[in-house]
Amino acid sequence: MKIAFIALVVLLGVSASRAVRLVDAPSNQKGGAQGRVVGGEVAEVGFAKYQISLQGMYGGHMCGGAIIAERWVVTAAHCVDGFNPSYLRVISGTNVYFKPGATHEVQEFWMHCNYDNPVYHNDIAILLLTEPIVFNELTQPIPLAVTPLQDDDDVILTGWGDNVLWGGTPDNLHKLNTKFMSYKKCNETYVGASMLDVGHICTFTQVGEGSCHGDSGGPLVSDGYLVGLVNWGMPCAAGYPDAYANVYYYRDWIRKIMSENCRSCQCSASNYRMAKNMRNVANAHKM
Repeated sequence: MKIAFIALVVLLGVSASRAVRLVDAPSNQKGGAQGRVVGGEVAEVGFAKYQISLQGMYGGHMCGGAIIAERWVVTAAHCVDGFNPSYLRVISGTNVYFKPGATHEVQEFWMHCNYDNPVYHNDIAILLLTEPIVFNELTQPIPLAVTPLQDDDDVILTGWGDNVLWGGTPDNLHKLNTKFMSYKKCNETYVGASMLDVGHICTFTQVGEGSCHGDSGGPLVSDGYLVGLVNWGMPCAAGYPDAYANVYYYRDWIRKIMSENCRSCQCSASNYRMAKNMRNVANAHKM
């Protein structure tokens, strides 16, 4: 018997937008223990040198993200949707979000042209900073994924997300060691729910471990490569997989934005046709 899902979607926000998209749990979900990030531990200083805190001009952590080059940061599209770039600040080189190693202004950002079309799909954005980031012992870029992950590969999530649902932002960056779950298995867990597509990857280990609001856009890393960006999940660490934008899937889109060769939706049309074909192949495999 298929699990009945409640269609309600909750968009959480603090300080104008500490957005994380959380989906209500299935009707038979009993919930579970709440911990840190959730279920992780405090990260040692310099653990995630690529980690950033996306904030408003007056401070206040909104979302996570990752440094991928001197002037480039990636995050979730819902973290910047509706904002003027001049409102945003990127904080780097720190494990305490209100004690920045450096503060960077945002010159422009690009959300994927098919963001939220359908709803919850293509939730990825790339930010161009006004000045280059100075790399040092606490600030470094992370390379994009070059190969797909395999079931049960080890991955690491970092962020300043709430320790518990509706809790407060922890001062210190937290980390969580978890496991990659293939799109196929994740899709089976969610019974083919429409908000999950092949542009997502998932993670799951056990109840009480996972992302929470404030983690959105934050980096998922495997073997030193950026593999995912937090998109959505059941609130919070309730025993279902968390979904991330699949960096390997969007790698070409990211590189084209950075190269200035493809910054309009029109020039991306071929990418969208390719994505549609990939979805058709994935759907065929589910039958």
